[in-house]
Amino acid sequence: MLWAVAVDEPTERELRVMPWWLVLVGLLAAVTLGWLVLDLLLTEADRASQPDTRATLRIDAIRTGLTVVAGTGGGLALLLAARRQWITERAPRHQESVAARDQAHRDRVQAHAEAVAEAAQRHQDRQSGAAEHDAAERRLTELYTRAVELLGNDSAAVRLGGLHALERLGQDNPGQRPTIAAVLCAYLRMPAPDGEPRETEVRRTAQRVLTRHLRAGDDFWPELTLDLTGAALVDFDAAGCTLVDATFTEAVFTGTTTFAGATARGRLLLGAATFGDVVFEGLAAEGEVVLDGVRVRGLASFDGAAFADGLSCRRASFAGPTSCRRATFGQPTSFDATRFEDAATFREAVFDGALSMEHTEFGGSATFYSARFTNMALFRWTVFGAEALFDRAHFLDAANFGRARFHSMASFRDAQFSRPPQVEQARTVADPGHRWPAGTTVERLDDDWLLLVDR
Repeated sequence: MLWAVAVDEPTERELRVMPWWLVLVGLLAAVTLGWLVLDLLLTEADRASQPDTRATLRIDAIRTGLTVVAGTGGGLALLLAARRQWITERAPRHQESVAARDQAHRDRVQAHAEAVAEAAQRHQDRQSGAAEHDAAERRLTELYTRAVELLGNDSAAVRLGGLHALERLGQDNPGQRPTIAAVLCAYLRMPAPDGEPRETEVRRTAQRVLTRHLRAGDDFWPELTLDLTGAALVDFDAAGCTLVDATFTEAVFTGTTTFAGATARGRLLLGAATFGDVVFEGLAAEGEVVLDGVRVRGLASFDGAAFADGLSCRRASFAGPTSCRRATFGQPTSFDATRFEDAATFREAVFDGALSMEHTEFGGSATFYSARFTNMALFRWTVFGAEALFDRAHFLDAANFGRARFHSMASFRDAQFSRPPQVEQARTVADPGHRWPAGTTVERLDDDWLLLVDR
């Protein structure tokens, strides 16, 4: 800024000392001029015919030459005086201009010195920050390494201490949380050591460390992904957790497993997992949920769950009661080749996408009371081992029960169909309690079986 101001100011003309030879030249010029005039006048005087007149003219010529010399010298003196006056008048302004240039130069020098000092300070600060960062990273690495070493200790108590050390490290260092979650998942994926009765408590603690930080609150660790493929989990409690691209493929869950009220973002993969009792009540799944090949030995509850991107539950097995009351299925949902050994209820469930239950087996009662099928519903080759209740169900698109088997009473009382259901080659046992959709034709095959025929 100071340099710009100095450049914009008009440049003051420099005052210079007159060289001595210039005065000498002026004097020589005056003498030369006087001499030339004198010579010219004397020459003219010598041409006069009268001696008296010639003398007078020579005197006048000399006087005139001296006058010219004197006049020229006076002119030179006047010019020197005028120059002296001009210098006297300009001297203050010249001094001010010189002082301003000197001040601008000093300001530029000062600004440059300050810039250099500031750059040096910034460099020093960066070096200091880098040194502090390196020291912090080394300390963090040492703490992390020590905590991981504790997890490999033979003593369960020491392993518990390692879990809590890792948790405290993640709480204080957000950047380490994904790594710590990955370490805990890896620990749970490892086979449990033989002959260690307290290992179950260690694994429960590892599970609680993970799930505690997946719930909203002061301890929440956002955007953690879980990879628990093949892990052995005991009473796993993910109720209210936020799961991002969580993988539990082939995991073994013992005890009661709950995902009640959880939110699943991205994919929730549970394919080929094994459960005791499992609860998905109120689960809000924003991505695809995969339950292909799962085995549930006890109760399974999906009451009030919402599967926005559909559910894939092919070739699964549910040994205990299964409940999907008021569950919502947004995209295509498949239970193909799945077996429900006990009662299964989809009471008031909503299927906004297509539903496929082909080759599905219901060992107990199958209840679809007041269920709503917005898209196609496929029950081809489905086996209903006990009661099949579709009372007040609402089919807004095609419904296909081709080659289905009804081994007990089937009821479609007050069910609504947008088009006649397809029942080609479907069979049912003879039971006076059947309530078929209006217009359904039934033919007897033998003493025990009836054949349903499309209109």
